[in-house]
Amino acid sequence: MIETRFIARDRRSVLAAGGALMLGAALWPARTFAQTGGAKIPIGTIGSGHIGSLIGGLWIKDGHRVFFSSRHPEELKDMVAELGPLAQAGTVEQAIAFGDAVLLTVPYSAVPQIGRDHSAALKGKILVDTCNAVPGRDGAVVEEVERDGIGVTTQKYFPGARVVRAFNTMGYMIFAEEAHRPDPKLAIPIAGDDADAVRVTAGLVRDAGFEPVIVGKLADARLFQRGNPGYGQRVTAAELKQKLSLPQ
Repeated sequence: MIETRFIARDRRSVLAAGGALMLGAALWPARTFAQTGGAKIPIGTIGSGHIGSLIGGLWIKDGHRVFFSSRHPEELKDMVAELGPLAQAGTVEQAIAFGDAVLLTVPYSAVPQIGRDHSAALKGKILVDTCNAVPGRDGAVVEEVERDGIGVTTQKYFPGARVVRAFNTMGYMIFAEEAHRPDPKLAIPIAGDDADAVRVTAGLVRDAGFEPVIVGKLADARLFQRGNPGYGQRVTAAELKQKLSLPQ
């Protein structure tokens, strides 16, 4: 098993983000929690750090059940208690078994080993990949990502999963600030090869309080991977489509 550094590295900042989320939730109008993406589905997370805890918390606020995972689930106790009865925590294996969709949110250097350990269990499941390959942190896999594109690379390590790229273009504090803002919502680019998985993920993006922009297939996820034109764009859907030359 890999060394998963999901939340231990900066425990206080994760809890602060959770507190900000709970405060924001109290201020959002009740209508923002209405179902926007179809039936509520159980979701697991592989990783429960900044992005995993924040996006998972937004889904819980919309009525989804979320199972957060860590090698040390006891470290998630406070977060789960704060998020309420729709939140659970346990091992990666339990989170995968629980979720119809699974949020992958770990350092990209961990992706190959997670694929070796868990790709069989993820077969047929929607895998929402938020990970970025960072030079100086993630090692040799960064070269592979730069050569082949990050969506294609993730799919290679999870050959049976229905991979969709999403929630990778900005930091967790921006997501916390922008979730459920008044229209027009913050745009979240997404890409995947499985049309149904893309549809479900687009609904989950809406349920979290954002506007999905379908960029294309996994090969097209290169357009919004780190360092490329769609990355770091704090813009509306119309603006993002213009930047990426997508049809309006």
